Amino acid sequence: MDLKFSDEDEAFRAEARGWLTAQLNGEFSGVRGRGGPGDEHALFEERRAWELHLGANGWTCVGWPTEFGGRGLSLHQQVIWYEEYARAGGPGRLGHIGEGLAGPTIMAFGNSEQQERFLPGIVAGTTLWAQGYSEPNAGSDLANVSTRAEPDGDDWLITGQKVWTSLAHWSDWVFVLARTDREATPKHRGITYFLMPLRQDGVEIRPIRQVTGTSEFNEVFFEGARALAVDVVGGVNNGWKVAMGTLAFERGASTLGQQLSFRNELDTIVAAARANGRIDDPMIRQRLADAHAGLEVMRWNTLRVLSKAEGADLPREAMITKLYWSNWHRDLGELAMDVLGMEALLAEQDVAPEDRHGEGYELTALQRLFLFTRSDTIYAGSNEIQRNIIGERALGLPPEPKPAPKG
Repeated sequence: MDLKFSDEDEAFRAEARGWLTAQLNGEFSGVRGRGGPGDEHALFEERRAWELHLGANGWTCVGWPTEFGGRGLSLHQQVIWYEEYARAGGPGRLGHIGEGLAGPTIMAFGNSEQQERFLPGIVAGTTLWAQGYSEPNAGSDLANVSTRAEPDGDDWLITGQKVWTSLAHWSDWVFVLARTDREATPKHRGITYFLMPLRQDGVEIRPIRQVTGTSEFNEVFFEGARALAVDVVGGVNNGWKVAMGTLAFERGASTLGQQLSFRNELDTIVAAARANGRIDDPMIRQRLADAHAGLEVMRWNTLRVLSKAEGADLPREAMITKLYWSNWHRDLGELAMDVLGMEALLAEQDVAPEDRHGEGYELTALQRLFLFTRSDTIYAGSNEIQRNIIGERALGLPPEPKPAPKG
C-alpha cells in the first residue's frame, strides 16, 4: 500500500477544510460534534438540514462514480475528506446507510432503472434509508430470516418482523431480506432482497428505548406491506449474494469515517484525563497509549484492505474489521469511565426539557459512549459469528459443527 498525498490531494484537503470550517463555524455551528454513538437522537431537524446542505454543495457520496452523482474521488481523497470531516467536528450523518450501504448495493447489483430512481435522492440527502436484516431469531445468522414475501400479482406482500433497525423511525426507505422460497436448501438460496417504502399501510415502527434513554433502534413489523416487483435487487431468490455485497460495503470506505469519530472520542478522553489529573497515573497513561496504537492499527489495516479491494469484493483481511473495532471501542468506553472516576456515576442535572431523556437529567457524552459501546460486540454480527467468519472464510477452516437433527 502506498498512501502518499500529492499536491493535488493537498489542494483538495485545503478545499474540504475551508468549506467545513466555514459551515460548522457559521450557520451549522449548533450541530458540530453531535449525533455520535448514544447521541443519535440529537438535533434531528438541524442535522437533516445539514444533510441537505451537504448534498446541495456536492459533499455527499464523495467516493461514488461521477455517473451516479458522486465526486469520483480517489481513495486518497476519500481519506482526506473523512479526516477533515472528523477534524471539523462534522455531526453524525443521517444519510450514512443510504450513502454507504444502499447506494453502493444498488450501483453494484441493481438495474439501470433502479439506479435512476434511487441514487439521486441519496446524493441530494432527500431520502433516508434503513437496513432490514436482523430479526428476533435471526440476528447474526441472516440465513435464518423468517420474514416472508408472498407473490401478489406482479408484486409481493411482506409479513414478518425486523429488529434493531437503526433510524427506521426517521427513514423513508428500507432494504429488506425476506424469504421467498421456504423449501430452499440450503436456506440462504430462498432469500430475496427488496427495496421498500416505510411510509405505507402494513408497516408499524416501534422505537426501542435503550439504556441511554434514547431510541436509535426500532422494531419494524410488516403485515402485508407491499414491495414492488421492480424493486427486487439482483433477482428473486438471489438475495443472499446481494446481502453479502452490502455487508462488504459496510466493511469498506465508510469505516474510515467511523474511525475518525473514534479519534475524536479518544481526544475527549485524553482531555478529561488532563483536566482531572489522571493523566499522571501510569496505568491510565499506558491505556491511553494502547488505545492510540490500536486506533492506528485499525486505520492502516482499513487502508490496506481498501487499496486491495476490487469493487464490492474485499480481500480476506477485511474479515477482521468488525471484530477488531468493536472490541477496541468497547474498551474505550470502559477507559472513559475509569478516567472520570466517581464523576462517571453522576449525570448532568437541570438540563433543558428538549434535551431530557430521564427525570430532569442528561447523560454526558462519555457516559453515552460507555453505555452505547456495550452493544458494539453484538450488533452487525456478534463476536462469535465474526470469529466463525474469519475461521471458515478467511482461513479455510472446517465449518462449525451443526447439531444433529432431532429424532
